[in-house]
Amino acid sequence: MLGSRPFVARALQVRQLPWPGSRSHQFYSTTASRGLRSRRWQRTALGAALTVGACGYTVYNYDTAYLVAASVYRSSVAANVTCQVAWDYYRNFPELPAEGSVSEDERRAIQDQRSKVHVRAAEKVKRALMKNGGVYIKLGQHISAMQYVLPMEWCQTMQMLQDRNTASSLDEIGQVIALDTGKTVDELFSVFDAEPIGVASLAQVHRAVLRETGEEVAVKVQHPMVRTYSDIDIATVSVMFEFIHSVFPDFKFMWLSAEMKGSLPRELDFCNDKINAEQVQWNFAQHADIPLTVPRMIQATERVLIMEYVNGRRCDDLAYLRQHNIDPSQVSREIGRVFAEMTYVQGFLHCDPHPGNLFVRPRAQGSASHGYNFDLVLLDHGLYRQLPSQFRYEYAEMWYALMRGDQAQIKHWSRKLSGTDLYQLFSVILTGHNWSTIETKSLGSTSAAEFNLDALTQQQPDLFQNITEVLASVPPVLLLVLKTNDLLRMVDQRLFADQPPAVQHHAQLRTWLRISHYCLIAIRDARAAEISHRPAAVPLARVYRLVLNRLGFWFSDTALSVYKALLVVQDMFVRWQALFRRSTIA
Repeated sequence: MLGSRPFVARALQVRQLPWPGSRSHQFYSTTASRGLRSRRWQRTALGAALTVGACGYTVYNYDTAYLVAASVYRSSVAANVTCQVAWDYYRNFPELPAEGSVSEDERRAIQDQRSKVHVRAAEKVKRALMKNGGVYIKLGQHISAMQYVLPMEWCQTMQMLQDRNTASSLDEIGQVIALDTGKTVDELFSVFDAEPIGVASLAQVHRAVLRETGEEVAVKVQHPMVRTYSDIDIATVSVMFEFIHSVFPDFKFMWLSAEMKGSLPRELDFCNDKINAEQVQWNFAQHADIPLTVPRMIQATERVLIMEYVNGRRCDDLAYLRQHNIDPSQVSREIGRVFAEMTYVQGFLHCDPHPGNLFVRPRAQGSASHGYNFDLVLLDHGLYRQLPSQFRYEYAEMWYALMRGDQAQIKHWSRKLSGTDLYQLFSVILTGHNWSTIETKSLGSTSAAEFNLDALTQQQPDLFQNITEVLASVPPVLLLVLKTNDLLRMVDQRLFADQPPAVQHHAQLRTWLRISHYCLIAIRDARAAEISHRPAAVPLARVYRLVLNRLGFWFSDTALSVYKALLVVQDMFVRWQALFRRSTIA
């Protein structure tokens, strides 16, 4: 049998070595030692040649070698924390038992354990994101804005990434400016503050004075290595999400990495900032009653943007607002008007309205046509989306159905927008309120109940799976609209943080009324366009339908205005009562 396989037979033969001490043994040993030394020298020479070659390549191509090493390191940080978090959830995250299956104490213990795992995992991920910086910080900021999608422990942990970013050195900033503009910092500016006035995940801003004109400007400069690492970072995030999905099939957040992949190249080209800012200025040029200011763009390259310097503070700085006698409720209202106008009418939406991108600038009362004692300053114009007219119409119909609690219409428009039959959950994500509030037509009333993710999780153990299914099904443009909604809700909450609960709730009601107003405008305009393009046997019939459409809008909008005025009066009484109680206690 072995004869048919000669190589097997040879492999199984025992090699006979000479007996120690014999002449043949001495000859064999000498020959073997020489061969061994020769092979060692060959290996040493080969190793030395490879080492010298590697060192030479590294010296000659230092940037490439450094980039490869740094990319491997950043990827390893992401891979390491992904494995740690996945293992922690796999080992320590208990299932939430069905209602009534365990005692109340046991249920609370399980919920505490789940919360601890969420906090522990979020902290690990946050540290990894901060270590890598750049695109990873942007990912953390996306997570922090998903308050009605992800556990609150994750959102609260990631919120600090909105403000705490590492600044690049002045030398690095100078190199970027010189490479992109062809001029040094001293050639461009007579004054250039070494300390940045703002540091974000992708760039930082310095105050400066132009040498040629003496104008005070803000200079936005991209961090030097962000663009270099962006491709590998996005690829790493995509692989990381795919890995988590392979371990936990219910995790379907690959859309988040896809969205970053689509958005980041636009945000990294500051020429887009200039184009978008000028578009917004043009869009609001006819709205003199809205106190919106967009800094004038002076010069833009891919990594350097020079713009008009506008003084002000974050819109949620309540101490600053009080110092300048600025009413937070007016700030909230005008922010809502700006973004409702963008969403429902203009279709050109700023998709990153966190408080660091919304400043308030004081001004003298009556010094502007809008009549307010402040301006809203809209910053960071890198992330915009063009909303198609059909999407705006369907989105407006969905919101208007939610306001009326019309379940048949909610189901219809939810299916149109989300592509799923989970209309109740989609409504909850969209409004931030429980389905019971929407179902009982209480969304725009004083009995509206706030959304509670923990309570909803107890009622629906498969909630997270359903949320990921909804978000994986909706079109990409709607994902950014949802993110914008969440950020605006967060801004509203901060603006009314020190107000009585009744005032806070009335502020929420006014938000619903404002949304209803703009939904009615979008629906009116869409229906008017449809009537105008529809063939009519009798021309007067078309005019009749257009008049009816306009009258329907007017009656509905007038009812909203009356309700809004009633809320203003109620707010005045609530504030007077609060002041009276304080004065009585004092």
